Amino acid sequence: MARIAGIDVPRDKRVVISLTYIYGVGKTTAQQILKEAGVSEDTRVRDLTEDELGKIRKATDEYTIEGDLRREVSLNIKRLIEIGSYRGVRHRRGLPLRGQKTKNNSRTRKGPRRTIANKKK
Repeated sequence: MARIAGIDVPRDKRVVISLTYIYGVGKTTAQQILKEAGVSEDTRVRDLTEDELGKIRKATDEYTIEGDLRREVSLNIKRLIEIGSYRGVRHRRGLPLRGQKTKNNSRTRKGPRRTIANKKK
């Protein structure tokens, strides 16, 4: 496996797909990185030379990815919680924060259902 930005990317996939295993790199960003590095998108990771890997690593250094991005996101959430904004309160309570209804749905944010004893009468 090739290590890019501290992540072992899969060897048997195309480079453009393998780069998406890095946190903060989607398909579009992966395509931009490969364009800057001058590497074909169709190349498999196992077929890359050390020189091409070096160019890809150098191109990924320009982007905020992996640990730095995770830290930045968590600090943004902490800031929202500290200033007591609506979004910060929703983060604190573990509820959806972008205006979704919560009466029926939002199980992902609220977690599994908690049953109430003796509700049926």
